[in-house]
Amino acid sequence: MKLLSVRGLSKRFGGIHAVDDVSFDVPQGSIMALIGPNGAGKTTLFHLVSGFLPPDRGSVVFDGSDVLGLMPHQIAARGMARTFQQIRLFPKMSVLENILVGRHLHSRGGFLACMLHLPFTRREERGVREAGREILTFLGLSTQADAEAVRLSYGQQRMVELGRALACEPKILLLDEPAAGLNMRETAEMGKLIGRIRDRGVTVFLVEHDMSLVMDISDEIIVLSYGQKIAENVPSAIQQDPDVIRIYLGDGDA
Repeated sequence: MKLLSVRGLSKRFGGIHAVDDVSFDVPQGSIMALIGPNGAGKTTLFHLVSGFLPPDRGSVVFDGSDVLGLMPHQIAARGMARTFQQIRLFPKMSVLENILVGRHLHSRGGFLACMLHLPFTRREERGVREAGREILTFLGLSTQADAEAVRLSYGQQRMVELGRALACEPKILLLDEPAAGLNMRETAEMGKLIGRIRDRGVTVFLVEHDMSLVMDISDEIIVLSYGQKIAENVPSAIQQDPDVIRIYLGDGDA
């Protein structure tokens, strides 16, 4: 079953085709990777799919509904969460508080109800905190719940950002360079975590430069070059694809 379906997606910046007539499907329950050299259009494609940029043409259908024209928070409310290349935590907030930011999409209590401490808002707050602590346990960060996020290691901060996205209860999780800046041990841990996220029923679509990670965890891989899709296949076939080899090792934008 297709959870995300992209058809003919295109975006120009001046005379540059950042994304050029790209089509693909992300099956429900899969881990799909998007790779390509620097400047291939990977992050731009993520921005188009998640509503951070409007496309020039094309369609994006998520969970059976066209989401083009919706704001990022509206798409997120439908079940699409994402992370970014640069960590975007609230440094002076605790680790748990950063996780809870992702729960606001599922909060029913308004400002007045919270000010009046109505019974249902107190119950809701308890439930939100319990859900946040469950995510921290899942991430292996339960002992860090009350620590300031800025005091965590870089790898742990990456985990917190991922946990905040999980707090949105997504159907699909878009990860933009989840292993960026991580050492080999942390990258291996991130790979295991992504697999466990899929095991929780969350579809994963990621952009990543670490080829060992991509080949290890992905069900299928899409390859972009100069904004165009040049290959889409299982990891073993991508490794043998002559166009992919040329781009990464030959005269392409490697």
